[in-house]
Amino acid sequence: MRLEPYALGHLEAIVRLSLRAWTPVFDAMQQTMNADVYQAFYPDHWRVSQQAAVEEVCAAVDTHVWVAIATDVAVGFMAVKLHSEDSIGEVYMVAVDPDFQGQGIGTALLEFALNWMKDAGMAIAMVETGGDRGHAPARQAYEKVGFEMWPVARYFKTL
Repeated sequence: MRLEPYALGHLEAIVRLSLRAWTPVFDAMQQTMNADVYQAFYPDHWRVSQQAAVEEVCAAVDTHVWVAIATDVAVGFMAVKLHSEDSIGEVYMVAVDPDFQGQGIGTALLEFALNWMKDAGMAIAMVETGGDRGHAPARQAYEKVGFEMWPVARYFKTL
């Protein structure tokens, strides 16, 4: 496996693998969120909004994106944002194709990001994820590379 900077030719594969990787996440969210709140977040289906989010992240000038390649196929990707005013590097988006999960690709992406952020002068790294069961593998990956969870409560109420 190798990491390479994102190029436009990676986009279709990144969208495809991220939607596959995030299916269990959104299934869990739909089961645990209030149905009206979930519908308000994803009125056209989560796949539509997530595809748009991936496309926006890959095109954003303030985001750095790398792609994990195995046997000439994109098997994962990661987007990082630098918040220089706070010296914080943020793992903004990360996904590994389900067919390649459990092989250390997520860990390699995260370790690369941490080293890259440090080299860019950041003092702190952060990542945000959900507390539901669908995000459990992500939380495990983040903790594996040394992230520590800071509990946050976020409440929603339909009006």
